[in-house]
Amino acid sequence: MIDVEPRVRLEGVRYPDAGRLRRYAELGLLGGETLAGAFARSFALHADRPALVGPRLRMSYRELDRDSDRLGAAMLALGLVRLDRVLLQSGNCAELLVAFLACLKAGLIPICALQAFRKLEVSYLAKLADARLHLVQGDDARFDDVAFAREMQEAVPTLRHIVQARGEPRAGAHGLRRLIDGMPWERARTMLADVEHDPWQVAVFQLSGGTTGVPKIIPRFQSEYLYNMRAVAACNGYTRDDVLFFPTPYMHNLNMGCCFGPFLLCGGAVTVAPDLAEETLRALVREHRPTWFGAPGPILTRIAPELARADEGEKARRRFITSKNAGGMARLTGSPARHIFGMTEGVIMFTREDDPCHLNDGSVGRPVSEHDEVKIVRQGTEEPVADGEIGEALFRGPYTIQGYYKSAAEDAHRFTADGHYRSGDLMSSRIEGGRRYYFFQGRIKDVIDRGGEKINAEEVEGVVSRHPAILNCALVGMPDPVYGEKACLFATLRPAARAPDVEELGRFLHDEGLAKYKWPERIEVLADFPLSASGKLSKQILRERIAAILARPNEELPT
Repeated sequence: MIDVEPRVRLEGVRYPDAGRLRRYAELGLLGGETLAGAFARSFALHADRPALVGPRLRMSYRELDRDSDRLGAAMLALGLVRLDRVLLQSGNCAELLVAFLACLKAGLIPICALQAFRKLEVSYLAKLADARLHLVQGDDARFDDVAFAREMQEAVPTLRHIVQARGEPRAGAHGLRRLIDGMPWERARTMLADVEHDPWQVAVFQLSGGTTGVPKIIPRFQSEYLYNMRAVAACNGYTRDDVLFFPTPYMHNLNMGCCFGPFLLCGGAVTVAPDLAEETLRALVREHRPTWFGAPGPILTRIAPELARADEGEKARRRFITSKNAGGMARLTGSPARHIFGMTEGVIMFTREDDPCHLNDGSVGRPVSEHDEVKIVRQGTEEPVADGEIGEALFRGPYTIQGYYKSAAEDAHRFTADGHYRSGDLMSSRIEGGRRYYFFQGRIKDVIDRGGEKINAEEVEGVVSRHPAILNCALVGMPDPVYGEKACLFATLRPAARAPDVEELGRFLHDEGLAKYKWPERIEVLADFPLSASGKLSKQILRERIAAILARPNEELPT
């Protein structure tokens, strides 16, 4: 019998069911490998190839391996011990990826915080997880994160160390480069050889990506997170010849679990954008010729002129990943685009290269693992709905969690008795060509109540996204004295496009077959969408913005 029991059980972590883990292990899905071991093997295999590239940056796999070895050992030399928690809070940079890998090698658990977090989120997460070390960027011109980290030390007694990723080290902080340079590689290898790695133990504390509130901690485990990354790589066919352009936060599960993590396991190159300035992003595309792109609306706008310069051969090499409107992105870029659906808690779905156009454009495809289990049920029950009917999606599988960190009481409502995760997402499914495809239909709570008529925001957004002028959009409820709520559309536009007015958009939605009561009754154009502390589009901020506009009808709020 395969032993799947972790050697140490951390308080507050709900470990996966042993029987189910054993079954996945017997199927060969999960096993004795850890993330640290798998990355080390990839780094050795691709030692002379470029791992990280960007402005004034070209770091080989050998250099990435050695720097992360030395930093991991240096953190242990500071007094940290295996399974201590490290709060990583920095913008995208090579140093952040070195620190993440160093944590894995030293047996430390990174808490995947975002640079935008402030006192509310950081103090809550650091206290909840008993974080020992806080890594900050150090050269952010907009915010003194080193002073902030010192402030957090006052609020969180366990935070004993600050590491400054970039810039000249300041009082109270260890410089990341100095830690690396002060640790001889041979000594680092000896120290790390003594670290015990457990495939059934927590690897990473990821965070939930809700649009409001403080994020919940999501324990991801060594073997299953590795399987997640490999399943995505196999689904998309990543190779060592690929180059990734995905300038969303590295600490997001989307980037870590589906992009840079799988790429580093395959020997591909990861572009590093130190900022999101148009010239920086265009230069990355021009100089490094990425083959895989994740480009949300504002970023796509900035790189669109560079994309347009490509010849047909270059366009054919490229692949785009998007959460919606794959057809529109393909038309705009001239390259194949595929939909993704995923959650930090587990299941990942993609459309595939050989999917028919109507399924590639309309569905979110299929799970990356044939062992992912999906049930679509009537909301709040476990009663399955018929094919084509919309219901709540429940998930279970080899890389789906069974509980949040220190959240046992709340978990009782989030998971079924047999371990299915209640996603809060609405889906439908149907079989075509012998395969079951899934269709994202919105969030259960993302609903506008217009005089008793329920408008599902995601449904409307999906149709509006087909309009040739619309790059990205978000539908929110706005206050109305008669109906209670009406629908307001916030939108960003494609390059050089003119925004449709309400009447023109209504004609378009009529032709698309959308019921009239669902049509937006106001349109607000933005240059960019506001983000929540977790880095996601914040509909709460949009609701507050339109309420303020309506309260002062003669004033214009800045976009």
